[in-house]
Amino acid sequence: MEGYLHLSNGKKYKGEFATKASETLCGEIVFFTGMTGYQEVLTDPSYKDQIIVFTYPLIGNYGINKEDFESKKPHVKGVIVYEANMQAHHYQSQYSLAEYLEKWNIPLLSHVDTRSIVKNIRQEGSMPAILSTDENVAKEDFLLVKDAKVPKVSEKIHQSYGDGKYHIVLIDFGKKESMLDGLVERGCKVTVVPYNTTFDEVKGLKPHGILLSNGPGDPKELTDVLPAVKLLIQHYPTLGICLGHQLAALALGGDTTKLSFGHRGANHPVFDKRNNKVIMSSQNHSYVVEEESLANTGCEARFFNLHDNSVEGLTHSVYPLQTVQFHPEANPGPSEGQYIFDEFIENVKANSGRVFAYA
Repeated sequence: MEGYLHLSNGKKYKGEFATKASETLCGEIVFFTGMTGYQEVLTDPSYKDQIIVFTYPLIGNYGINKEDFESKKPHVKGVIVYEANMQAHHYQSQYSLAEYLEKWNIPLLSHVDTRSIVKNIRQEGSMPAILSTDENVAKEDFLLVKDAKVPKVSEKIHQSYGDGKYHIVLIDFGKKESMLDGLVERGCKVTVVPYNTTFDEVKGLKPHGILLSNGPGDPKELTDVLPAVKLLIQHYPTLGICLGHQLAALALGGDTTKLSFGHRGANHPVFDKRNNKVIMSSQNHSYVVEEESLANTGCEARFFNLHDNSVEGLTHSVYPLQTVQFHPEANPGPSEGQYIFDEFIENVKANSGRVFAYA
């Protein structure tokens, strides 16, 4: 079926829908530069309600399996590729890309000039976009619903995993399953709680450490949770990842800003100042912590993105806090950053039960 991608800057692209497309939809358009990992991207809650453009020209060639989901369902609003392979070739494959998206009523537009789309986004930034069977759309159709996305993807009840010695409470802002797996594999018991769980409720669970998860949207939409986040950081060894990193910075007095088109890919070089080394990382975010805002917060930037020198992670002068903007669980992407989990466990072992103070 003939289909169209309309960008809010007036650009229009013609393609073919590889799935049913019965209605016009609008979402923020972003792009992902990895060659593989499309299944993890589709099911990453951080992509909630976004239209994702895959820059690699052939997507779907190894299908969709039952092992690599990052959540129970896909969260993207639409998918755009140059070519969608309908014949998956992999021993684990259960569905083709089109079959999987069709199941969830997510449109897949193919045979589109993805290079041109990405150039537009890089030049003018992420913007509202429309997927439609109509060749023409009205200007007022480019309307993004400004609602908090974290409540849509966060777990609604407490859930526990593993039975290890150290108890980690994972605050779920839109967690990825591989993040949870990374802790369980390291001998932790993990209790996943909703994003708006109070400090006293977490304290009642008697954790040894806290993980602030990734998630979608603007961290400043979650100002209501910042007092609880600050108390958690002040009382427990804490690891913040992606959105969790941003919320930790905001809770301690820092500030965040939106990038023009974000970082989304599996090959972003990051410099670790403490270890004096460069690692390749998996990333998916639109917002970053402003380094100049960290003065008088006790926070110090430890990791930096080597493409634009943006802050990729923090430590604190008093609290056993560590944060990273990238994804150390590495699904999809390189596993060079997984030592962050090992550092966190050592932090928990060394600081569990201590009382911290910061003036």
